[in-house]
Amino acid sequence: MRPAIVVTGISGNLGRTLAKLLHKSERIIGIDRRPFVGRPKDVEMYQLDLRKKKAEDVFRKNEIRAVIHMGIMHDPRMSEEEHHSFNVVGTTRLLEYCAKYGVKKVVFLSSANVYGPSPDNSNFLTEDAPLMASSRFSGVRDLIEVDMLAHGFFWRHPDINTVILRPVHIVGPTIRNAPSNYLRLRHPWTLAGFDPMVQLIHMEDVARAMVEALRPEPKGVYNVVGPGEVPLSSVLRELGHVSIPVPHPIARPVLSMLFKYRLANFPPPELDHIQFLCNVDGSRWRKELGWKPHHSMRDTIRSVIGE
Repeated sequence: MRPAIVVTGISGNLGRTLAKLLHKSERIIGIDRRPFVGRPKDVEMYQLDLRKKKAEDVFRKNEIRAVIHMGIMHDPRMSEEEHHSFNVVGTTRLLEYCAKYGVKKVVFLSSANVYGPSPDNSNFLTEDAPLMASSRFSGVRDLIEVDMLAHGFFWRHPDINTVILRPVHIVGPTIRNAPSNYLRLRHPWTLAGFDPMVQLIHMEDVARAMVEALRPEPKGVYNVVGPGEVPLSSVLRELGHVSIPVPHPIARPVLSMLFKYRLANFPPPELDHIQFLCNVDGSRWRKELGWKPHHSMRDTIRSVIGE
């Protein structure tokens, strides 16, 4: 049988998008705790937890040429203990299997959110900027730890071509993350006196970036940007939404109460993203890969409402 590409987290909306791009040209093995709805028949699927010993069987019984790791839990309502165990322990096990069974290419999907929005941020953060998001948002701590695990793996195993992708806010018609959920609100909150520039990327462009990362050339950490950056007010105007300006001193305590009683799905620490800058420099990825997103800014914005 042909050498395979293992994709963790394949059952999510982004994973399914990636599988559609890859399965006709590559042998794909998916690993996810969830079932893969609408799975192409030629995609092999293992419904299991990376923390379990059975996950190693996938590597022992198959020749794996590459791994794309997206199997990260982002549910803000799950306990910190479960988040840490699933994300950090699961990633650690996966790295052990990659080293033990001679995988030659490993691609990690991280996020530009690891830098963290801050009033002290420069206009465009490079890949060398410190990962400060957890100082204001403890829920991102696991994502930073996984990013650092991948970074350490890169240096410890120079024989393995490791790529860490940090895309900006991912949006799309089936994406259910905090940015997409916020942009679907008919009357979203904004913070009075603040109108930060934001960067968005279409889910299909992120899937393309992961495919590009499988090429022999890329190695190391890359910020991945979409078609540019625009003020938050312009995004909301394009969607036809009428925002509600809220004074920032009262926004967090009010949203905390609404989130606690499940009257809002927007975690309070995410308010930083509609108050402060967290824009990144994607020039390294553009130069080394000749990268251009397929989706325009207007298409990317309107994708959150399925247009």
